[in-house]
Amino acid sequence: MIFLELILENFGPYLGRQAINLRPETNDSTRPIILLGGMNGGGKTTLMDAIRLTLYGSRAQCSTRGNLSYSDFLNQCVNRNILPTEKSRIELAFEAVEDDKPRIIRIIRYWTKEPKDGKDTLCILVDEEWPDIALANTWDDYIENLLPLGISNLFLFDGEQVKALAELETPPLLVVSAIKSLLGLELAERLSTDLDILASRKRRDITNQKVIETLDKIETKLIEQKAKLEIASQDVDTLESQVKDAEKQQQLASDKFVSEGGKLASERSQLEAQSETLIEQANQVRQEMRDLAAGVLPLSLISPLLEQAKFQAEQEQKQHQAKLTRDVLKERDVRLIQYIKKISLTPKRVNQIQSFLESENQELDQEIAAQEEPWLLADEPAITRLETLLKYELSTAQKNAQSQRERLQTLETDIDALDRQIATAASPEAYNALKQAFTDAQNQVIKVKAAYENASRRCDEIDRQIRETKKELETYADETIKLNNNQHIINSIAKVQTTLELFREKLTLKKLNKLEIEVTECFRYLLHKSDLVHRVAIDTQSFSLSLYDPEGQPIPKHRLSAGEKQLLAISFLWGLARVSGRHLPVAIDTPLGRLDSSHRSNLVERYFPTASHQVILLSTDTEIGETEVKRLRELDAIAQEYCLNYDPKERQTVVEAGYFW
Repeated sequence: MIFLELILENFGPYLGRQAINLRPETNDSTRPIILLGGMNGGGKTTLMDAIRLTLYGSRAQCSTRGNLSYSDFLNQCVNRNILPTEKSRIELAFEAVEDDKPRIIRIIRYWTKEPKDGKDTLCILVDEEWPDIALANTWDDYIENLLPLGISNLFLFDGEQVKALAELETPPLLVVSAIKSLLGLELAERLSTDLDILASRKRRDITNQKVIETLDKIETKLIEQKAKLEIASQDVDTLESQVKDAEKQQQLASDKFVSEGGKLASERSQLEAQSETLIEQANQVRQEMRDLAAGVLPLSLISPLLEQAKFQAEQEQKQHQAKLTRDVLKERDVRLIQYIKKISLTPKRVNQIQSFLESENQELDQEIAAQEEPWLLADEPAITRLETLLKYELSTAQKNAQSQRERLQTLETDIDALDRQIATAASPEAYNALKQAFTDAQNQVIKVKAAYENASRRCDEIDRQIRETKKELETYADETIKLNNNQHIINSIAKVQTTLELFREKLTLKKLNKLEIEVTECFRYLLHKSDLVHRVAIDTQSFSLSLYDPEGQPIPKHRLSAGEKQLLAISFLWGLARVSGRHLPVAIDTPLGRLDSSHRSNLVERYFPTASHQVILLSTDTEIGETEVKRLRELDAIAQEYCLNYDPKERQTVVEAGYFW
């Protein structure tokens, strides 16, 4: 888990929107530290509270909340200089690995003064996309799996917590709860408590058990009901057979009604009406065919003669046009000869041209003389009318005549079919008899089916009573078994609790042994006197710390300086975080406290760069001073630096890039 960005908007002394980049750098070299400097009262603790509040909401253990209700606490966090309609807003973006894939989750909480229903509004964005409503509804469960509230104080702590831990003989309640949660000890305790509750419930069940009817009485009732069910089932089977027989008789009556013309007789009037309609349509078609015969249609019988007449007329027309053309040419030849004589051609040339023209005219005369004498003598309109008749009117009339003939054949076929159906229809007397027989068979089916359904309902009712009796019998048996089981559970709970206590003791010894090693290693690593303490022991009941020198002799805690006690407390928290196995960021408010220069140097050089993959330090100028920040820069351990500049007059804090120096 890595914190990426914290955004404060009108929260506490932070007016407007202010964003803090919390990304550590791991590209060229590891730079886990995010350093934020600020004077006392400048908003450092507010930043820590903002992280807790964003993650846990109403469950957050914020330093300034005290005994305030969540609604009053939210109202207290609103910047005093904003309008009533403006909102306070906090956002925390972090990266977590799920199913071997990184996901960026942004938590957004916002509210106004006097928040509605005493709550804030929570919005969760996944990978900077649309809000994930399902995740927002189950956010408490999600963050508990990622960073449980019980152990959050091991990763998000302040100097006051370290100071209290250093001065007390036993860790405070919050740290003890975190230790138990971290080591898994609360599971055994919770299970033991749940077993006590279960035993109490089982004893109450035995004490308040009602008297139930005897098993013999229930079984007797069940036998009687089964006998009734058998009789009812036989009645159902008999009536089912009768229903089948009645349906068979109904089908026979229906078949006879149809085969003997009963159906046709009931439909006679309809069939006769259809027949009259078809006859009327056939007469109409015949009339249309007569109209066609009265037109051009008969000429289709002599279409070859009409084609020949058309050909003869066209030839005569061409012959007439040739004669007209010949006369025109002769007149032109006369004019041509006269013209030639005028242009002073030689007589020989004129005679040659005149001979040529006479020869051409003679050939044309011979061609005209060879043609037959016209006898049809048809004019142009007559030829056009004949051509239209042959090309369009005759073919159209023939198609219409063929269509009407086919339609007439279809109508005549349908009329014949209807006539045969009408002829086979039963007489009125026979029809009445067939109809009555069919009606009687139909009524019998209805009567038998009604009796069958009543018997089936009776059978179902008895079957339902049997199921209820069996359920009552099962309940009686279950109650008897339950009494025995309850007693067995009560007897077994004491044994299980004894086993749980033994398991908890062994688990505590195993977990604390590993924790002792980690705390000892961390403490010796931070001390400038590495030979002072050889081993740190942790009490299995109170979780208090005991120190031993290399000879195995106890070291009283009062021999430790205030700085050494603070280092011991930090080592304890550091060891707990390492034992947790959780890859989580560490945030420390007021980290150096009363440490002397040598202890400060060890903490700066050895703890801060290695406490986690991401370390957020909130310090004053006297804790991480110019010397310490210079050393951290030399170690290339700082990724981001910010300064929280507080204006006492405006009572506002502004986040600016860069530390004090």
